[in-house]
Order: sequence, then structure tokens, then C-alpha cells
Amino acid sequence: MIIDILTLFPAMFTNVLGESIIKRARAKGRLTVRVHDLRKWTRDVHRTADDKPFGGGPGMVMKVEPIWQALEEIGVLTKKKGQKTLTVLLTPQGRPFKQHIARKLADYKRLVLICGHYEGVDERVRALVDDEISIGDYILTCGEIPAMVMVDAVTRLLPGVLGHNESAKDESFENGLLEYPQYTRPADYQGMKVPEILLSGDHKKIASWRARMALQRTTAKRPDLLS
Repeated sequence: MIIDILTLFPAMFTNVLGESIIKRARAKGRLTVRVHDLRKWTRDVHRTADDKPFGGGPGMVMKVEPIWQALEEIGVLTKKKGQKTLTVLLTPQGRPFKQHIARKLADYKRLVLICGHYEGVDERVRALVDDEISIGDYILTCGEIPAMVMVDAVTRLLPGVLGHNESAKDESFENGLLEYPQYTRPADYQGMKVPEILLSGDHKKIASWRARMALQRTTAKRPDLLS
């Protein structure tokens, strides 16, 4: 997969892209991430990428020209119909990011993520994208952090990225439930013991126990998921 990120703050991605699962995915050739500084496509000496909103109001609005020029130069505006490329605007007004969306995004060959900032983007930018996504009902300073979240969530779903292909299938939200409780050694710590069923070696009973625990945990913590 190739992920292009359009941002005013490319340095924010340096550490995130160079650590853990994302680093290993890039090293294996499963993922290519290209971070583009939107100021490259500005036209004035001050590299201005934002301006005051028409009609007045507080804050600044990201200009349409740099985003348009960037998308044109990286070949998104001229993409052919049926091409497995998706352009996404990160915005609080987008649809909520969920695990099933991450799975759909992982099927694309190329993702282009546009990081909003300030009071948002010029409305005309929305005509250039295929989707708008939000990571939650709250306001962040910028779209760079949501972009990092999406890159991480999608990367771990790419074939061959995780150590075990089954790892992602048993996690929270994958089957509409929260994940069952997990334990590791020691079996007894300060009187807190691991359930005997997990030490039994009976995989059928363990699977049944985990299913029950996942349902109980979801009922207690996220009953909204059961609906």
C-alpha cells in the first residue's frame, strides 16, 4: 500500500512512521508512506497556506490552491475510474472512523490523506476528495494526529504486517464485541490468579470461555455495540 499525506507540519510524522509496526511494515515493503509539505505548492515568498475567511469570523482557513496543486502533482486529480485510490479529508465533520472502515481502507492500493488545520479547509476542497473521516466527536488542533491514527489502524491490517495473521481477528470491535480478558505469566501474582480454564489446555473450552467473557465485557462496558 502507498499512503500520501498532505500536511502543513511534516515533521510531526517523523517519529510515528519510524517506530513499531509501521516501521516494520515499511521495512518489509508492505507500506510506503510519502509525507508532502503543502507549503511546497504555495506561490508567495511567505509560503502562505491559509487566509482569513470571507464573511468575517475568527481564525484562518486553509487555502484551496495548495491542496489542488498538490493533488494534481501527485496524480490524484487525474486518476482513472476504477483505480484503487481513495482521497480522504480528515475533518470533525466526517463520518466516524470505525474498525470496519479501517478494513475497507486496507483494501485500497493507495490512500491520500489531507490534514485539515486552523478553522478548517476552503469548502471547495471537498469537491476534490472521495471521503471525509473523523476520529471522534471532539476538536483537535490539527488533522495530523487523526492521520497518524488512520495510518496505524490500516497498516496493522495489511497482509504480512502482524506476526500472526489471526492477531487482528480476535481484537476488540472485529466481531462487534470487545476483546476477552488476556493473561500471561506468572499464573499467580500477589494472590491474583489466572482463571483455571486458561491453564487447562482444553482449546474448545477456552474458546467458549473467551466468547462468554467477550459478551459479558461488551455488555458491561459498551452495551451500545450490541445494538
